[in-house]
Amino acid sequence: MSAKAESQGSALDLIKSILAVALVAIAIVGFYIYSDVSFLYRVLGLVTVLLLATGIALSTNSGKNLLAFMKNARAEVRKMVWPTRVETIQTTLLVFVIVIMIAIFLWIVDMLLGWGIGSLLR
Repeated sequence: MSAKAESQGSALDLIKSILAVALVAIAIVGFYIYSDVSFLYRVLGLVTVLLLATGIALSTNSGKNLLAFMKNARAEVRKMVWPTRVETIQTTLLVFVIVIMIAIFLWIVDMLLGWGIGSLLR
């Protein structure tokens, strides 16, 4: 019995998804077909139909899963501890110093390898 309900749900989700995509396509085509109408009205119509299509798409199981994921992601971002300004500046300076040290080291290694290969080829 649940398999039948699940297949009906997925069929309904498929119909909703197709409807949402069709609405987006119709909105875009309509935006260009009605080029003689004021730009403001065309944009308002496009935004309205896009919001309607988004609402339909979010009413599917995939849309509900996406909303749940976004809510969980937002909750996780709120739990993050951001560094202070001083910590950020210190970390940035440390990265610059390390990059310069590695650049100097690689320059020295390159010079030594160049000298070694040059002396072998002479």
